[in-house]
Amino acid sequence: MAVSRQQPNTRRERWDELVREFEIKFGHKPTYVARAPGRVNLIGEHIDYANFGVFPAAIEHDILIACAPRPAPTAAAHPEGHAPGSVVAENLHIRYTRQVFWPTRRHTLGDDVPLDAVRVALWHLDIDKSELRWESYVKAGYYGVLNHFFFPSSISPVPVPVDILVTGNVPPGSGLSSSAAMVVSSTLAFLAVNGIFDGEKAPTKGELVNIAMENERRVGVNSGGMDQSASVIALPGSALYVSFVPSLHAEPIVLPRDAVFVCANSLVVSNKAESAKHQYNLRVAETLAAARLLSHHLNLQVDSIDGENTKRHLVTLREVLARKSSFYRDEQDAHLEDLVLLQKGLVDMLEIAMDYLLPQFGDRTDISPDEMIGKSGMGEAEFRELYLSGVDVETSKFELYLRARHVFEEALRVLKFREVCLAGGGNEESKLQTLGKLMNESHDSCHRQFDCSHPKVNDLVRVARSFGEVETGRGKGRIYGSRMTGAGWGGCTVSLVHRDDVEAFIMHVKKKYASYEGMSEDDLASCVFATEPGMGACVFKLTD
Repeated sequence: MAVSRQQPNTRRERWDELVREFEIKFGHKPTYVARAPGRVNLIGEHIDYANFGVFPAAIEHDILIACAPRPAPTAAAHPEGHAPGSVVAENLHIRYTRQVFWPTRRHTLGDDVPLDAVRVALWHLDIDKSELRWESYVKAGYYGVLNHFFFPSSISPVPVPVDILVTGNVPPGSGLSSSAAMVVSSTLAFLAVNGIFDGEKAPTKGELVNIAMENERRVGVNSGGMDQSASVIALPGSALYVSFVPSLHAEPIVLPRDAVFVCANSLVVSNKAESAKHQYNLRVAETLAAARLLSHHLNLQVDSIDGENTKRHLVTLREVLARKSSFYRDEQDAHLEDLVLLQKGLVDMLEIAMDYLLPQFGDRTDISPDEMIGKSGMGEAEFRELYLSGVDVETSKFELYLRARHVFEEALRVLKFREVCLAGGGNEESKLQTLGKLMNESHDSCHRQFDCSHPKVNDLVRVARSFGEVETGRGKGRIYGSRMTGAGWGGCTVSLVHRDDVEAFIMHVKKKYASYEGMSEDDLASCVFATEPGMGACVFKLTD
């Protein structure tokens, strides 16, 4: 991640205010501003943690963190300033108060013990997952920096005391990945202020994505990597096809010239971390369990056998598909995934194996824990240890069939979406119609099969699609597709609209979505907005 040494000039007033307020609050100027954008996922929902490719784009809304090492006189004046790596954190939003915290060392290593001999977190920060606050995400970003770049021994450097000021305009709980933007921005800020970008250990973008994924798990979210990838790797003017096998790879994809995506906030706040045990994390557990059952049914070797001992592994639906289609071993030596084989494998899986995930009797689709374990080929204790102990979930039944079907079908839709965008020539209107149809199918699957939508989100999708019946003066409104975006259970929708009809579409949604009634124009402007694919995360070094 390169550090830009130019003065920031995008949205000048906002940046100037941040720098000015930092000096007022701390009595000295910031040395860096870390920026991480939110993202909108155009298609490919809840499949990244199954290792299938997704199709996000960074948006212009972002999180900014101004930061600087705390000067020695200031540190000496405050007791917390004496602790290595202590942080004084402020937020520009008036509802949030100053927070002071510092990491503690875990004395598990002596100076003469190899650093890889003990695999525990070497530093600790208190993060209360039962009551997440804004600074929880700052701490989560800091966690990875501490444990990847600072080692608590007498011969290692210690993190510097830091002052930080946070601001952001990514609506929290909107499905536009405010949490990932906050964690990425925090990670960047602590890397920059500790001089890590200037040394040999500066992380690559891919490494930064992995660190940010690990960091967000500190607030209880088992993220699959899409949000962090889009925030870190995005390029202006392009969406990304992000794949995870055989390794993280982001392919810039130019969208059709008349395609504009409009985000609309349902105003239903979805706190992914706080509701994870019966929503997001449960879906992760269900897709992993579905993969285990399918691997057993298809007699696939997914575990390690050493004599009479079997070491069980978590296996994803993506790996089950690859092993069944006999291209798993070849993949390990490849630089990129073979999309032709992948597409064929997805079609085959949907045709041959899915019924095994249904209960043996009745016309239900959900399956009891006991029957699920019985179909896994594993003992109850080892299944619960591998699949249910490491992920915080709450349920008395599991929907493996519908979840797996959504994942396979959605992965196919992503590949088709990519193909349409890459196709040269052809009729642009036809391309937009095909992309919109895929988006509509995606939303319907999220609602009916993955059960991650919300009644208000469904209402907003219906309002968006109804624009197709509105006279605009150039004929009927050109709305091609609309779907929920993000983790779901609230948050935002994303709609594909013809460039010439964007203004009329936004007016239609503002007028027809009931929850917007009585809102000011300023508030509505932050709820419904068109977005162009934006730039990924960066760090600006401020100069006098």
